[in-house]
Amino acid sequence: MFCCLRAVRRRLCLEKILLQGVLQSRTLSGADAINALRPFYFAVHPDFFGQHPKEREVNENSLKRLNGYLENLQKPGFRSFKPTPLTFYVREREPNSSNVQESFSASGFRAVSFTLHTRDLLSTVLDILNSCSLSTEHIQSLNVNSQPHKEAKSTVNRPIKWDKTYYSFTGFKDPEEELEQAQRVETTLISWLDDNEASAVNKLKKSLPLRRELERLKFELSHQLQLSDIRWQRSWGIAHRCSQLHSLGRLVQQRPEVLKNVKGRTVVFTDRSGMSAAGHIMLGTMDVHHHWTKIFERLPNYYKLQKRLLLLEDRISQLLGGIQVIYIEELQPLLTLEEYYETLDSFYNKLRDSRLPFHPRSLRGLQMILESDRYAPSLHEFGHFTIPTVCDPATLQWFIFAKAQEARENLKRKEEMMITEKEPNLIPSTEKIFSGSSV
Repeated sequence: MFCCLRAVRRRLCLEKILLQGVLQSRTLSGADAINALRPFYFAVHPDFFGQHPKEREVNENSLKRLNGYLENLQKPGFRSFKPTPLTFYVREREPNSSNVQESFSASGFRAVSFTLHTRDLLSTVLDILNSCSLSTEHIQSLNVNSQPHKEAKSTVNRPIKWDKTYYSFTGFKDPEEELEQAQRVETTLISWLDDNEASAVNKLKKSLPLRRELERLKFELSHQLQLSDIRWQRSWGIAHRCSQLHSLGRLVQQRPEVLKNVKGRTVVFTDRSGMSAAGHIMLGTMDVHHHWTKIFERLPNYYKLQKRLLLLEDRISQLLGGIQVIYIEELQPLLTLEEYYETLDSFYNKLRDSRLPFHPRSLRGLQMILESDRYAPSLHEFGHFTIPTVCDPATLQWFIFAKAQEARENLKRKEEMMITEKEPNLIPSTEKIFSGSSV
């Protein structure tokens, strides 16, 4: 029996000597330890626990104690070590993983407690990673030797290469993976067009009958109701647009009397029904015929409100030295007539109470639009002012006076551009030149 005990003792001593040799041959520097612990830092860093103050405080205190422990390990001749118990809340990408024994909270992290009692950096790093169920494979790729200061000097200029767990915990994209994907499939615009040309031509041919049907329905309804135009707010598909026109056509057949007041108007298919600030009839695509019928029946009331709105714009113009209040459909949000009237009325009451000293007709020829989602006035490149409804009257007065000349120059430039675009092209086309026809 004593022989067996001696054999076991010799084997344990041999393993201890081999372990010491391995640790000595793989001594870590402070920089190596930080690099090796990067997956751990990304998993427990307090900055990722902003919405969980309790867990954030626990991780902050534990990191301070851990950093003190690591600093003591690097002090030469330091031998007095006390076991250091630590608790961390570790973030996980897959909290439902079956191979994790710790309990998870509903917030996607788990509590891990362990005690440090090792006396070298490598053992400490391995103990931390293993306790938190983090991979240690990346440590093998570190070129660690018994002279860490020389190794540090030789790798000062090496490019930074983050561990894969950095991208797992932060959500950033791995540039190496993106580069590999780009090298595997390098798609350019020309190659993409070449690959999809046949499919596009085929889809266009199939859609031509439906496109012709859409144009036919639009023309017939516009002619029958004497509409100025039929538009769509969103890029709905051709089949969807045809369905909406069919619905309007059925309403015309069932209730022709309610559509007598639409002459000269524009019908816009939108998300809600009513009349827009620009005076267009809005038909909600999710509404049934009953709602559309009510809109057509209320058109006389809408026209009365529109006249009151124009009168309100004139009153605002008089208070601001003749500047014209306009509504630009392409640059402003789609508002109903009621919403726009309330905006104008609120702005008018504010101007009337402030009594700004604008000289009558001093700003005649200038234009402005009102917006409720801005806080500072601005001058558009087309020459009109963009004025917030919450703008302070004194600030408004100073801004208009300071930018009036620039606004007139922008308006003049806009008019010149429009005239240039309307001028006929006097240069003959190549088709006419080669065919021998004259201009």
